[in-house]
Amino acid sequence: MSAATGPAAKTERLLNLVLVLLYTRRPLSKAQIRALVPQYGETASTESFDRMFERDKDELRGLGVPLATEEIDLFHEDEPGYRIHQRDYALPDLEFEPDELAVLGLASRSWAQASMAGPAAQALRKLRAAGVERDEGALIGIEPRLRTTEPAFESVKDAVLSRTPITFTYRRPERGEPQVRKVQPWSLVQWNGRWYLAAYDLDREDTRVFRLSRVDGAVRTSGPAGSFNVPADHEARIMVERSAPRGEARPATLLVRPGAAHSLRRRATSTTEVDSGWSQLNIEFHDVDGFAAEIAGHADNVRVLEPDELLDRVQTQLRATLAVHEAGV
Repeated sequence: MSAATGPAAKTERLLNLVLVLLYTRRPLSKAQIRALVPQYGETASTESFDRMFERDKDELRGLGVPLATEEIDLFHEDEPGYRIHQRDYALPDLEFEPDELAVLGLASRSWAQASMAGPAAQALRKLRAAGVERDEGALIGIEPRLRTTEPAFESVKDAVLSRTPITFTYRRPERGEPQVRKVQPWSLVQWNGRWYLAAYDLDREDTRVFRLSRVDGAVRTSGPAGSFNVPADHEARIMVERSAPRGEARPATLLVRPGAAHSLRRRATSTTEVDSGWSQLNIEFHDVDGFAAEIAGHADNVRVLEPDELLDRVQTQLRATLAVHEAGV
């Protein structure tokens, strides 16, 4: 079976390569790296692996990653080894304000939401099984975390990568009943903090954009993998931007714990300290699903007082997150 291709597969491969080279205290040979990085093991020949590895080295160095070439030992003088020194890779000590820490907290959650969390963990397990000496301190801050992504994300992502038609139930705010949609999934795009699927709707015979947070229930395959091709001129982000209206601003009232949810505090139109010690925020939002996902990301640090529709969507998000987490335990 040939290795997966595309931007997502490349990102996973580069991440795994960085993890492997950070995780070792001694330089690794190309053969060891090929065995430890899952995507390299999928390559059909040594020649294709060599070309891929050379491209990846150049890309990491172009991104500023200090990939070092070193001698493995006295018995392998003609074979170079590779590693990333944690002291060169690490940032200097930094200090942040509370609202800056809030932004960093949101960014750190993307590690848990990203599709590469699984392959990254798999790479670490392979290192342990291979007996490679580990440098635990080099991995602080990049361990997999609790996932808070939309429940449909993994199934849709897999369908996009494998070019498999899918069927799902989709809910739109302006329509009362959800509708069943059968599509060819072309690409996933994150725009304005939300995930969208750009696809070809088979029943409507036209392109459509679907917000993942509006997918109800399970995503089912409805055809074989590789049964369609994505048009060469497909521009996913342009397609999403054109079809995602901003909508009118709506008011909401929230309770926020002391010292929490700085990203919400900064956008509030007014803030009042209440007797319980919490802060009451009046804030405007445009999209109920996206705003509910943001609030749910703050867990029990934020409570919705009104509107009821927003409260219902937040509770739905939290229940879905719990269900996904429990399924993976």
